[in-house]
Amino acid sequence: MLDHVSVGVSELERAMGFYDAVLAALGYKRVASSKHHAAYAENEDDRTFFIQHPVDRERCTVGNGTHVCFRAHSPDEVDLFHAEGIRTGGADNGVPATRYHDNYYAAFLLDPDGNRLEAVYIG
Repeated sequence: MLDHVSVGVSELERAMGFYDAVLAALGYKRVASSKHHAAYAENEDDRTFFIQHPVDRERCTVGNGTHVCFRAHSPDEVDLFHAEGIRTGGADNGVPATRYHDNYYAAFLLDPDGNRLEAVYIG
């Protein structure tokens, strides 16, 4: 259904350090960047998730109720995503745990700008 998702960031270099770490924990990598954005995906031919300065160049704000969930390939990846997020300046927004049903293992973070992120393994 979706082609790509973008979230606004206020300091691109700081945000790239955070997203490089948390998304590498899930097997994703930065595949492109410029002075205003960075793109992440599983391979070089894809552009699935973007961090960017707001297009209007105004202050970055966070969408109330918005969150982005990344698919993990194992519970260990969810744990590493959460640990790397805390290590690189994010904030805990839900420790790794089984939630909602027995096969849903997830963790939640706030990135340095307050964007709400989730990593989930459904086994």
